[in-house]
Amino acid sequence: MYAYNAADIARLAVEHPKKAAATDAAAQLEAQRSIFDRDRARVLHSAALRRLADKTQVVGPRDGDTPRTRLTHSLEVAQIARGIGAGLGLDPDLCELAGLTHDIGHPPYGHNGERTLNELAKTCGGFEGNAQTLRILTVLEPKFMVGEQSYGLNLSRAALDSACKYPWTATNSDGSKNRKYSCYDSDAHILEWVREGHEDLRPCIEAQVMDWADDVAYSVHDVEDGIVSGRISLQVLWDLVALLELANTGFKAFSGEPEELVAAADSLRGLEVVARAADFQGSLADHIALKRLTSELVGRYVGAVIEATKAATANNSGTVLGRQYGDLIVPPQLRAEVKLLKTIAVQYVMDEDTHLARQQRQSDRIVRVFDYLCAGAPGSLDPMFRYWWNLAETAAARERVVIDQIASMTESRLERFAEIAGEFFGFLSN
Repeated sequence: MYAYNAADIARLAVEHPKKAAATDAAAQLEAQRSIFDRDRARVLHSAALRRLADKTQVVGPRDGDTPRTRLTHSLEVAQIARGIGAGLGLDPDLCELAGLTHDIGHPPYGHNGERTLNELAKTCGGFEGNAQTLRILTVLEPKFMVGEQSYGLNLSRAALDSACKYPWTATNSDGSKNRKYSCYDSDAHILEWVREGHEDLRPCIEAQVMDWADDVAYSVHDVEDGIVSGRISLQVLWDLVALLELANTGFKAFSGEPEELVAAADSLRGLEVVARAADFQGSLADHIALKRLTSELVGRYVGAVIEATKAATANNSGTVLGRQYGDLIVPPQLRAEVKLLKTIAVQYVMDEDTHLARQQRQSDRIVRVFDYLCAGAPGSLDPMFRYWWNLAETAAARERVVIDQIASMTESRLERFAEIAGEFFGFLSN
């Protein structure tokens, strides 16, 4: 088992012991908690995590009685990541934390909101949900401050490392740009500290666990939601024409080869739980069968990865999994199955015509709120973000503050702001 060392548990800012324990027993219990247990608790109790309850996963948080939100999705990812981590001898709290944080930087309306904010933030370095995660954890979430310098939750180095799925900045040393990244150029000094000890650009093993847990939860659970809502039927796996269309969609969205996805359909069709769920009509027995499908598929994708990674590690004598050591091994057939399930969600949920029309309305709201906040800043900003605005030394830095506030909003709050902004601009035009 990997021994997390002093560098792994270091924090950006030095902290002093808590002094408010009511009893000696409580103080002793507090002293026994591990660094990663503390870090996990900080994320779990953060406002940024709670706000995910009103942020879209695939369908909106108010669509239906039991839709998955960014929060419930994050809890499921955290649970899957914890199980994989425990199976590989990694610290379970650290892997769970990685799952909890993986979407914490997402703005209102998920990837649609992310694309809109990226357009609006072109002059201040762009917007990327993964980079916003690091910014929240190290600056924006109110927990620890020294003088005028906020350190966010002041998590340990290993905790922040586990949250970086794409551990590089927006801009490369040669000036080229990355589409996905876990750090804005302006926060590069933070990432440099986080990545101390790494000799390459691979995500740490805990972040790799989080990434696979995200894929598993997304593919299995979002398809489950689609089946319940009536938008998805697994009968598509038996329809050759529709299947070929799916394979081509998956190729465009997630890379790989269409033939891989067709072969993945063959293997999924051979599973009894898939065949039973394909006949879903909404009865009690059907719901039970669907839950069995999700449970067995998650177990299939977790167990196989643990087994394959352990086998690869055993073949490399001296390798111990932890932070910069080791790679998560995902069998190609199972990766293709997960990719196919993700493609089904994209094809039958995300690309639905009504969904696309809704996305346009969402984007319009974000732009309206951005214009309103910029026009009225700093008075239009929340007091906390007004503080950042007053510290900002450039127009780009002030624009980043506006982007930060919008990204922090729940969807309900953004919609209220959009109404206020509409009234404001309507008044000006009159």
